[in-house]
Amino acid sequence: MINMLHKMGVTSGMMYGAGIASIGLSFAAWLTSQSAEHAGVDRADRWGIFIGEWAPTFFAMGVALRMEETREEMRPSPDQESLRGSYSEGRMPSRAGV
Repeated sequence: MINMLHKMGVTSGMMYGAGIASIGLSFAAWLTSQSAEHAGVDRADRWGIFIGEWAPTFFAMGVALRMEETREEMRPSPDQESLRGSYSEGRMPSRAGV
């Protein structure tokens, strides 16, 4: 799923932003529910907690996407891949084909 999100263009920064927005939205939902609805503090607390539970999920997905981004950055290019075999055999690679 993380790989699919990464291919769709979702970045770790977007997920971190969603986590921070979730924290702010949680507070806003709690405050709005407490003042606009006359159902009491319990209902306001439930709204705040419900939305606040999203934040850890967004942060965890941000970490997973960051790992995916880092893995992609560390992946060797085709040129580096062709040189790897020569070094592992204990000899210098030839630059004749480059």
